[in-house]
Amino acid sequence: MSTFRGEYEATVDAKARFLLPAGIKKKLPEGTTVFMLNRGIEKCLTLYTEQSWEVTEQQVSQLNDFDEDNRIFRRRFLGGITEVELDVAGRMLLPSSLKEYAGLQKDIILIGLGDKIEIWDTVRYKQLFEEFSSDTYSKLATKVMGGQNKAPNV
Repeated sequence: MSTFRGEYEATVDAKARFLLPAGIKKKLPEGTTVFMLNRGIEKCLTLYTEQSWEVTEQQVSQLNDFDEDNRIFRRRFLGGITEVELDVAGRMLLPSSLKEYAGLQKDIILIGLGDKIEIWDTVRYKQLFEEFSSDTYSKLATKVMGGQNKAPNV
């Protein structure tokens, strides 16, 4: 499975297409042209390779349908999934409903998050960091990474 890292800038053209950055393309298994694109939990899009999507879809499919929260989550999470394909020029078309959901304009940033990629409007992505203080980030890091006395694995 591919591991994506880093931030990549791209531009959406008048036909709602963007060129998949070379740094991401070189991490893809050879011949990969089909992806799954979905609404993110925040106002962004999440791009999966078919392989990573299958793992995620399997996890979601195991949720108990008799639990109301599970049904709501599945409906919201799976409802927007769209298969997208790179064209011969390496461009990807953003479906209008997903583009609108994420508020994507001309300038976008693709964020490698291991097995998936988030696609953000550049302005909205930068606001995330402007609104998140160093102190808040420090507290979150401590909470997520296991406390102050536990050294991270480097």
